[in-house]
Amino acid sequence: MPLLDHLIELRQRLLRSAVSIIVLFFICFYFAADLYDFLVQPLADIMEETGRDRRLIFTALHEAFFTYIKVAFFAAIFLAFPFVATQIWMFIAPGLYKHEKKAFMPFLIATPVLFFLGGALVYYYVMPVAWKFFLTFETVGGAGTMPIELEAKVNEYLSLVMRLIFAFGICFELPVVMTLLARVGMATSQGMKDKRKYAIVMAFVAAAILTPPDPISQIGLALPTILLYELSIFTVRWVEKDKDRDIDAEDDDEGEATETA
Repeated sequence: MPLLDHLIELRQRLLRSAVSIIVLFFICFYFAADLYDFLVQPLADIMEETGRDRRLIFTALHEAFFTYIKVAFFAAIFLAFPFVATQIWMFIAPGLYKHEKKAFMPFLIATPVLFFLGGALVYYYVMPVAWKFFLTFETVGGAGTMPIELEAKVNEYLSLVMRLIFAFGICFELPVVMTLLARVGMATSQGMKDKRKYAIVMAFVAAAILTPPDPISQIGLALPTILLYELSIFTVRWVEKDKDRDIDAEDDDEGEATETA
């Protein structure tokens, strides 16, 4: 195809992706309150254990409205990702050989699955533990002192939750990234083994940057990242064996062709 036709097709793919996100945004905005209740449920469960009435507050007139917009947009991108990934695949697939299509298809499927697993880990395990840790800093107060109680803002809570979900979701894509790098020859299993100690340090550094400054969420992100790095070594090794088999098969075909000639 000429370059202009490629650009026209790319524009169509991007337009379809944008339309899907916009349509899902309006659908998600209708359920924004329910989606926000789902995100706040871990905090609500911890607060219920205290036996006191709790609430979330907003201090600006527009804060709750824009918080629901953020929730709807976040959910729309999450739901639209499979369709957007399909559009990207349909754009690049015609330029790939058959064996290349078979090689990249598992990564297309694994990407949203791993992101979902990262989000599920932070929602069902890390967030309850982290929220319980933060609430331990409340004080009842007494004579001559004032109590310290949590009055969480809706916008700040949502920003914190989205930051954690994105951080864990992105870090869970490590096996996909390293395996793709191995396919193009930019990473090797032996090189990853040799740099394991640096990877462990980088995992804790990334956790310190991407998560709130508390040990619970930082360790909760660093440890899975290290485990995923170890898993990446096995997946990269598997890719290397697969490439070696392809090279051997090509050599055998060339040898048979030479003998026939």
